[in-house]
Amino acid sequence: MSEKNRVLLSLGSNTGNRLLMLTKAQEELERRGFCITSRSRIWETAPWGLTEQPRFLNMCISAETELSPEEMLVTVKKIEVLLGRTKNIKWGPREIDIDIIAIEGFVIDRPEFKVPHSHMHERAFVLVPLREIAPCFRHPVTGMTPDEMLSLLPEEKMEWII
Repeated sequence: MSEKNRVLLSLGSNTGNRLLMLTKAQEELERRGFCITSRSRIWETAPWGLTEQPRFLNMCISAETELSPEEMLVTVKKIEVLLGRTKNIKWGPREIDIDIIAIEGFVIDRPEFKVPHSHMHERAFVLVPLREIAPCFRHPVTGMTPDEMLSLLPEEKMEWII
């Protein structure tokens, strides 16, 4: 039997039925080998990067999987396409976004795949829900916790909806 990898994922949606997209993404993750062990609340957040677009619903999940990091990446990209994600503009509106935030025991730095996620420390919409499910998580490069990373960001209005 393969060893299980623990992974932290960030899910977001800002077009269509946002809540349904988050639900479907979780169902597809479980169907494809991710055993979800914890879920954050769902937060409504302002867009990041390209700000002139609808607000997002965001959440984080932790999961265990026998998939390798590369298989995880292929799987989440397939789920995004299955759920209708279209590549339009960088950081633009999207039906679903599934980001691999961190994989326990891995640091990967390739142009197409970076773990931990290269922007996680800049995004309250990742760090606030991450703090709920993994308050003791430490960034494998900086050693910082979600609270420590959040303390370096400007105050942002985020409301949890579920």
